[in-house]
Amino acid sequence: MYHELVDKKAKLAVIGLGYVGLPIALEFARTLSVIGFDINPGRIRMMEQGIDPSNELEKEMFDGCDIRFTDSLDVLREAKFFIVAVPTPVDEHNVPDLVPVLKASETIGNVIKKGDYVVFESTVYPGCTEEDCLPVIERLSGLTNIIDFKLGYSPERINPGDKTHTLSKITKVVSGCDAESLEEIAKVYELVVAAGVHKASCIKVAEAAKVIENTQRDLNIALMNELSIIFDMMNINTFEVLEAAGTKWNFLKFQPGLVGGHCIGVDPYYLTYKASELGYDAEVILAGRNINDNMANYVAKKVVQHIIKYAGDVKSSRVLVKGVTFKENVSDIRNSKVADVIKALRSFYVNVDVEDPYADSAELKHEYGFELTAQLASDYDAVIITVPHQDYLELNEEYFTGITKPHGLIADLKGIYRRQINKRTYWSL
Repeated sequence: MYHELVDKKAKLAVIGLGYVGLPIALEFARTLSVIGFDINPGRIRMMEQGIDPSNELEKEMFDGCDIRFTDSLDVLREAKFFIVAVPTPVDEHNVPDLVPVLKASETIGNVIKKGDYVVFESTVYPGCTEEDCLPVIERLSGLTNIIDFKLGYSPERINPGDKTHTLSKITKVVSGCDAESLEEIAKVYELVVAAGVHKASCIKVAEAAKVIENTQRDLNIALMNELSIIFDMMNINTFEVLEAAGTKWNFLKFQPGLVGGHCIGVDPYYLTYKASELGYDAEVILAGRNINDNMANYVAKKVVQHIIKYAGDVKSSRVLVKGVTFKENVSDIRNSKVADVIKALRSFYVNVDVEDPYADSAELKHEYGFELTAQLASDYDAVIITVPHQDYLELNEEYFTGITKPHGLIADLKGIYRRQINKRTYWSL
């Protein structure tokens, strides 16, 4: 397979061209002949014009790439090596939503041929690739894994907004259904990953490695959030505590904050779901999830308490929320916990304005039911800075005094204005 791809006698296809799939497809397209497949024709048209719908990649990243974007199964059939990079979200009850990955499995089942390879990159619980996805492929194709085609798993490690830790610079975990597939899959990924690959012993190990990466981060942030709540009761600034503790060589430098996005706030539920199926209640992981999921309400409550104390009338109060994307310097709003802060504030009848230099107002309206504010006011009772966008790092105290009342609260969740605000009440996590 490797030599067929390198000699361009075979094509590689990437199914799902979001913030994970598109960078992978373009990277491979610098060396191989690639088919980029997505079910959204609107996204296909944008990518054909060199536009990344996720606003992560510059136009020049499309230059020099041997790639054909399509939503056609007939075109997809031309490929022999398939990479699946579709989303794996959770539903409103935090139960894994396997619909996208199972639909992708159906797509593969309808186009796969003898001798083909299929590698999943979507984050799932250990066992999902072989126990949930593989049967779909085999049923629709009439083919058998190992005998007729090869199955593998290589977890994605794309970090939105990160221009340093890019695909080629991060060690890639790879796995296969047998020794032969492991070697072939490893060689294919080594074409684009300069940092090299790590060969996992089996698919389940690779799946587990991915899901615990973000579970570990989630738990560490949960600890910081809980410490923040405790230290707030003691009138201690959490970031000052972390700064002092961070002078020890082995202290892990995590910070409190809202935990949203596609990975950290989602992946742990895949692991706890599987654990529950096996009869085990993952107490520590779920405790961390509970803390992080409740931080939006905690922030809203702190702001409302300030308004009640200094303004009295909550219904006539105005709050500005600066930053609504799920992390800094990206346009992605999906699973943004800032939306939960806004929802909680409005449940107290607070009038909320929203500002963000990266977010799209129409997308916010569709996803959450609110829009960006066209004209900011000058009499806010509180300003909440939720995301440390680069644009916000240059703001000073004069800016905040100019848009707030004298009793105004500057709720700086990530502590970026610490020691800079003296003329207004300052609070951070």
